[in-house]
Amino acid sequence: MTAIEKEVNPHFEDFLFDWKQKFQFLVGGYGSSKSYHVALKLILKLLEEKRTALVVREVYDTHRDSTFSLLEEIVTDLGLDHKIKCVTSPMQLRFPNGSKIIFKGMDKPAKLKSIHNVSIIWIEECSEVKYEGFKELLGRLRHPTLKLHMILSTNPVGEDNWTFLHFFKDDRNKRLILDDQELYEKRTIVTNDTYYHHSTADDNLFLPESYIEQLEEMKSYDPDLHRIARKGRFGVNGKRVLPQFEEWAHKDVMRAISAIRKPIKRVGMDFGFEDSYNAIVRLAIDHNKKILYIYWQYYKNQMTDDRTADDLEEFKQSRELIYADSAEPKTIQYFKQRGFKIKGAKKFSGSRLANTKKVKRFKKIICSSECPDVVRELKYLTYKEDKNGRIIPDEFKIDPHTFSAIWYGLDDYEVSDLKGNALRTMNKSRLGL
Repeated sequence: MTAIEKEVNPHFEDFLFDWKQKFQFLVGGYGSSKSYHVALKLILKLLEEKRTALVVREVYDTHRDSTFSLLEEIVTDLGLDHKIKCVTSPMQLRFPNGSKIIFKGMDKPAKLKSIHNVSIIWIEECSEVKYEGFKELLGRLRHPTLKLHMILSTNPVGEDNWTFLHFFKDDRNKRLILDDQELYEKRTIVTNDTYYHHSTADDNLFLPESYIEQLEEMKSYDPDLHRIARKGRFGVNGKRVLPQFEEWAHKDVMRAISAIRKPIKRVGMDFGFEDSYNAIVRLAIDHNKKILYIYWQYYKNQMTDDRTADDLEEFKQSRELIYADSAEPKTIQYFKQRGFKIKGAKKFSGSRLANTKKVKRFKKIICSSECPDVVRELKYLTYKEDKNGRIIPDEFKIDPHTFSAIWYGLDDYEVSDLKGNALRTMNKSRLGL
């Protein structure tokens, strides 16, 4: 093969020629040049070996102005346009040794069935592809003799996205593959059969300074986008509902509860069956310090009332009062007949917003590590937004069943807020008390 000279960004030099691992996961901010170097890596590999590579995006039509255009630009820049043919219909790159790059979209899954002997797959903006699509593509990655590779590139998104859950950590299923903070510090890491690579605009020496300045300006008007675009880091997309939420080791939570002089104990229950869940939480309140502790959970779906009652036998023995969703009076009556101490929590017009505000008034919300579904739903819970980008104060991006259970558990309990305390103090001062 003719020697090719090409100036590249130093942070990507090792990546270009590293094909040891099956998976290569690249995450980074805007303008970091990760997509450019993936495209260059593919071209160099297919010039060297006869292979078929598949490039995938969620929507097929987006290839033309992104991946296909980028690959075509690199071919021309390398002076290889007389050897590598860039065909527009259907989009393909054809190499002199028989290698080829083909393009597919997950919006047309039937087209995937026609591909064979694909030994390399590049999923560009992989966070936009559904998890089921990723697993489908794994099944399409096969060749009788060649080593298989999958390259995934993306800007970071929320920590609830499948890319984070699969390649970093999934609290619900207690899977920790790699701490993303470690990747941000080390920049490249290999673990198991995956090569991780993190990049930002600072790694692209060909960017104008004005572009980086624009990214920095985002910090003043959109901190979330600044985290994604400038720092290239996963996180919470949107405004968090409970920024004071913390996860503690279970023993530390129980030690803190035991130190409360007169803890207020509550139990809340939300009903669910098919897509929603029966969610029950045990709560302890430090009224003076305005701290809410969550130290026990029950979280199951597709459970009939009799099976749930059997699971919760301990509540009959303890005689704990359960505050439950009053929208299910028949279910509440059934549990009463089974010997449970249970009552419906009050619901009224605007109760969702009132209950959300009540929980937000706690100075701290501390959850046991033994309540993984509470952590999963509430740690990164964010508000829904309207079409103008304004938050909807009583709607969230997921349906948090454990949050509803907390609402019901706090029925008839009031958290005094700072404004109320200030008003009382002011009134006392005026009275000379």
